[in-house]
Amino acid sequence: MDASCRFATTLTTMAVLAGPTVAQEARDWDLHRDPAQKASMAYAQYDSGLGIGFRCIDGAMGVVISGLPPSSQERRQLGMEFGDAPSRGTGWTSTTNGSVVVGDLPAPLARLFRKGGLLRLTVPRGAANGTDLVFVVDLPASNTSIDQVLTECGRPLIDPRDALLADTADEGALTGGVSWQRPPRPTYPRTNYAAGFVVTTCLTTPDGRLTDCLNEMEHPPASRFGAATLRATEAARVRNAQEADQPVPLRRIAFRTRFLMR
Repeated sequence: MDASCRFATTLTTMAVLAGPTVAQEARDWDLHRDPAQKASMAYAQYDSGLGIGFRCIDGAMGVVISGLPPSSQERRQLGMEFGDAPSRGTGWTSTTNGSVVVGDLPAPLARLFRKGGLLRLTVPRGAANGTDLVFVVDLPASNTSIDQVLTECGRPLIDPRDALLADTADEGALTGGVSWQRPPRPTYPRTNYAAGFVVTTCLTTPDGRLTDCLNEMEHPPASRFGAATLRATEAARVRNAQEADQPVPLRRIAFRTRFLMR
């Protein structure tokens, strides 16, 4: 996660938290640029040390949260309750810095956060006494900084398909009422990287084929893991998880593909 860690340095490290709930007043999103990396980041930093940033590095979209309680776990689930919407679990991957995570679905999250509003971010068992730690932050609306990052990464500011999006499951699993009949089996590409992962979204069709597939996140960027995953989706098939003999419901599924050279 080198690129994400470098950008996370624009967000201050975690301060000591006074209790399991930290309430903050909103501040405007700042915009940081790094021409050498062809990179930009829209970020909001809070007095607690919590920082949220959306970045575009050479066309690759990402979302970073810093200032979390350190964890040695590679995968972390964070609860998010935004505005009046019900709380939902979201998947994140830890960087080499255990208090910094990168998200699975940066563009859909950026389109949500650009509206601004009250966010409750829950870190399971993140408080010193082992209870859940809840950050309460007021996100400012951003029609400039976040929009610029989305635009530079070629992502739309509004995408109606976000309403069909199911949460990302762990490798090999799906959510949203569908399951794999034939999962994608990408061929390891010719690359200089020994490991990486890709988060991909696709629309389902009634006969189980996948269409309109898009790599939401590729790590490392430009590793060719993303292209290999998209090729593999052409032969992949899903089925109705509740009623196997019924058509597949229309969903926008998200899944992670992990690459590891053996």
